[in-house]
Amino acid sequence: MSAAAKLPLAGLRVVELAGELADSGTRLLADLGAEVVKVEPPEGAAGRRRTPMGDISRWAWHLNNANKLGVVLDTADVCDMTKLRDLVDAADILVDCWGPGRLADAGLEPGRLTAEVPGLVVVQVSAFGQTGPYRDLQATEHVLYAMGGVLSRSGFPGAEPLLPPVGLVEGHTGAHVAWAALLAHYQARRTHRGESVDVSAYEAVVHGLDPVFGTQGSAAAARPDTFPRGRPDSRNYYPVYRCADGHVRTCLLSRRQWRAMFEWLGSPEEFADPKFDAIPARFHAAERLNAVIQEFFDRHTRAELVEEGAERGIPIAEVLDVADVLTVPHFVTSGVLTDVEIAPGVTARVPSGQVRVDGVRAGHRSRSPELGEHDDVVFGADGFWPPRVLPAGPELVDGDRPFAGLRVLDLGVNVFGAELGRQFADNGADVIKVENAAYPDGLRQSRREGAFAASFAWGNRNKRGLGLNLRSPRGVEIFRSLVATADVVVANFKPGALAGLGLTHEILAEINPRIILCDASAFGNVGEWRKRLGYGPLVRASCGVSALWAYPDVEYGSADGSTVYPDHVAAQVAAVSVLAGLIARLESGRGCLIELAQSDVALTHLGGHLAAESLQPGSVGPEGNIALAEAPSGVFPCAGDDEWCVVSVRDDDDWARLCRVVGRPELADHPLLGNVAGRLRNRAAAAGVLTQWLIRRDREESIAALQQAGVPAGLMARGPDQLDDAQLTARGAFVDLEHPALPMPLRANLQVGTYTSVPAAPLLPAPVRGEHTREIAASLLGLTDQEVEALVADGILQPEQ
Repeated sequence: MSAAAKLPLAGLRVVELAGELADSGTRLLADLGAEVVKVEPPEGAAGRRRTPMGDISRWAWHLNNANKLGVVLDTADVCDMTKLRDLVDAADILVDCWGPGRLADAGLEPGRLTAEVPGLVVVQVSAFGQTGPYRDLQATEHVLYAMGGVLSRSGFPGAEPLLPPVGLVEGHTGAHVAWAALLAHYQARRTHRGESVDVSAYEAVVHGLDPVFGTQGSAAAARPDTFPRGRPDSRNYYPVYRCADGHVRTCLLSRRQWRAMFEWLGSPEEFADPKFDAIPARFHAAERLNAVIQEFFDRHTRAELVEEGAERGIPIAEVLDVADVLTVPHFVTSGVLTDVEIAPGVTARVPSGQVRVDGVRAGHRSRSPELGEHDDVVFGADGFWPPRVLPAGPELVDGDRPFAGLRVLDLGVNVFGAELGRQFADNGADVIKVENAAYPDGLRQSRREGAFAASFAWGNRNKRGLGLNLRSPRGVEIFRSLVATADVVVANFKPGALAGLGLTHEILAEINPRIILCDASAFGNVGEWRKRLGYGPLVRASCGVSALWAYPDVEYGSADGSTVYPDHVAAQVAAVSVLAGLIARLESGRGCLIELAQSDVALTHLGGHLAAESLQPGSVGPEGNIALAEAPSGVFPCAGDDEWCVVSVRDDDDWARLCRVVGRPELADHPLLGNVAGRLRNRAAAAGVLTQWLIRRDREESIAALQQAGVPAGLMARGPDQLDDAQLTARGAFVDLEHPALPMPLRANLQVGTYTSVPAAPLLPAPVRGEHTREIAASLLGLTDQEVEALVADGILQPEQ
């Protein structure tokens, strides 16, 4: 039996029409066992054709296309289009990245395909979606960072805003593509009807990278309710400090963590007031507090600080660059970094895969295909795939959401935990959030004492709340009783915590062989760092993201403090993996163990950087606001107060278009600027042409003119801008989320992806702590009122107070 045959998506057939926004999503499906056929045009996919100047993106393309079969088809050839239609007729999922309208123009209109091919799922992926006023606009990762609101929160106050490293947009979009494909497939298995999904990379950034109107990290308790025009000094949220041999980052979120740091610092009288137990007070005193911590850390090495911090329960991590990451023993021991062939004749140390299934990494099995490498296999005389038969699943009643009838026991905490459980709650599962009053979820921290936290309301909507003390044997016994009625258990405790509670997958499977357990943590269950405390900001620091998301040649240059990446996308990858397990269970009747390390997700997004550094040591560092293979490209000032835009000139054609727009057509053939190589050597001169034009003109008109000419460009959007954005409004990207404990409705993200028949999520309010304890005790556990009251008296069941 092949390695893929043991994976949960073994037997799933996916056809991908080449385009980079979905590459990592179909790679994730392939990692989980799906058979993915990548269809390229005769000239090859754009990523394949990149010049050596774009090494990071070129290697990322090869990594994102590992584990796939590659074929070539020409849409202008009638015979080739017949082959494509035959391939689609035998597939489960078609992923279309050709661009808005092109699939229909080729005679493959999605609605007709799903009507003619029973149960077929068509996922269309584009920069802005198949509908809306931005549908035909051009975009790059950098443009989407600007328009999606990330750029406005990145960088130091008073300085030019800073672009994050490349790879994050594609990684986020890919995770949502994989989710949309499997969610629609799971729905099709239950309705026996096809489904079409429209996925927008723009919405994946707005809703999925680090949403302004969605679940935010605990440090958000320090942020004001207003949206300041300037960038907040996000260095104070998750500070980076110099030490004797480099830099470290801390995450002081809970009272316990702060008190441990306070004692380690020698209990300075200035910070003895109990008010500093709360995040807002420490944030407002950041200048003085950081100076005290800095003076202390200057006397110690990274290793000393991390080790002592772990002993004291203080989350601390080294800030590592990409070269450091490649040599970290933990990443090699855990199997996430491995030396493999990534392209014909090219071997590098790269991320293998993002999850482990039943103890085996679902990762790299074969390099990316050469152009047309598998034509003979796929289009041989005997045919590649036999005629397709859609296996049935339990039927749904019309109007039901995909997970109707499923139950999820949600032990998750903070952003990752909230977002993972929410994917299932929004789509119809009965998600029971289990909390212990003595250890409340960090998301319940609020800017105002006693107030209901917006982040908790966003991340835990549509769930029920059960107050249960799992630190007592009787509480564990009650939880095990619930497992017998459940389909999925999700948790993101530190490694070993579930085992300490007697809730390993082996034990749960004895109770319920169909149970799927998702056990997630910062650095995973295998390797030297498995016991490390970790939050998203520490994961970023340890995986090289913070060192790349930095102003070049600036000490303390990391400008990633406003985000909790990779929490949201790691939760999405975990949800994809759990859903893969549910699909496999339709056939096998057995559950599985899903293990995920957030660090593995972040490393995967930096795959191109890691490959480039592995192949050419010393070549990779922070790029700032330039794209290595493009000029002019980056962040440019616009007319107005702190107004900026991003423009990407991808090639000589873009340059010629730009020259016509700015009224300098003669520069298209300029001896120093008329080709990519010349512009890269003369970046300042090329950028000056654009800057001089932008700074004198209305910014909206400038961007519209560039886009009309076909040049990727976008304005830097701030959070409130999203609510009035024409594209997001047209696609219904936001809804009003009401909660009885909140003074007014919250604007909230709905979902990434527009489906033909999957109903939109309901908007039931997140539970107050223990809100449904009595209801669950009676309906699921069969306890009498007297038994419930006895358990409440003993502190085992914890109803709403």
